[in-house]
Amino acid sequence: MDRKPNDKARQIAEEALGKLAAELEQGRSEALRSYLAAMGRFRRYSWGNVLLISSQRPAATHVAGFHAWHQLGRSVKKGEKGIVILAPMVVKQKESAAEVEPHPKEPSRVAGFRAAYVFDVSQTEGQPLPQFAATKGDPREYGDKLKEIVAKRGIALEYDGSIAPAQGMSSGGRIHLLPDLPPAEEFSVLVHELAHEMLHHQKDAPPLPKVVRETQAEAVAFAVCRGIGLETNTAAADYIALYRGDQKTLAESLSAIQETSTKILDGLLTEQRSVPSPAQSSHADETAKPHRPASPQDAAIPAQSDSASWDR
Repeated sequence: MDRKPNDKARQIAEEALGKLAAELEQGRSEALRSYLAAMGRFRRYSWGNVLLISSQRPAATHVAGFHAWHQLGRSVKKGEKGIVILAPMVVKQKESAAEVEPHPKEPSRVAGFRAAYVFDVSQTEGQPLPQFAATKGDPREYGDKLKEIVAKRGIALEYDGSIAPAQGMSSGGRIHLLPDLPPAEEFSVLVHELAHEMLHHQKDAPPLPKVVRETQAEAVAFAVCRGIGLETNTAAADYIALYRGDQKTLAESLSAIQETSTKILDGLLTEQRSVPSPAQSSHADETAKPHRPASPQDAAIPAQSDSASWDR
């Protein structure tokens, strides 16, 4: 039977989450506003398009169309070959005389897909893109301890370059990480994905909006990173704001965030740790359910693989 998480871990989590709430309350900095404006120019892609992009250009980090790059002050280099993706063709819904209120909330629908071309940032030149804050420092032995916690929960951990430009992805009993991340960034991404496994991939986990899921996972990563002494800067607040999360979203999830953070910190900071119950792998692997959102604004990953993002 699991023992009660220790007071030290709980105190660390409380203090860290208090700081995160304060950062979110302060609002977005000019640098963050610039970053968000730039990211708004990038379309989000379906999982099928992520596979298309990664197969054609494995090292891609940020992709956008020809005109979108111009809006960001950059131009495609002469002779560069575009990356083929499938773009949805959206048409307006036709009203039916037999319906009193035909599709009131769905004025359009996807009629099919067409080939379109995007370009990676490495294929362009011009004004530099705003930088996104990152976690820095040396996680030391905590990196190995975190992987032990993942393994003891029955979660498979794999390194997979094909998920690029995403840094991590969780799919219910399985976590994929991008190889060769800096140690601090790998630690932060792994905590983020572990939080998704603990909070959102359990058999009885309630369905939650994407902004809530991402706020919860990144807040857990923030608390745990601070708990072991990593320098987080504004990385967590920036990431949460990127998904339109705020202090209110954080506050509404505080209990779940604090409980999850405390459990992970308890395992990292305590020598004698209890063995958590294996995670329920009730969700099928992402490869078993190909996902193609109807809109190009949808996330570039299956619904349960929330942190597979072009933006982090």
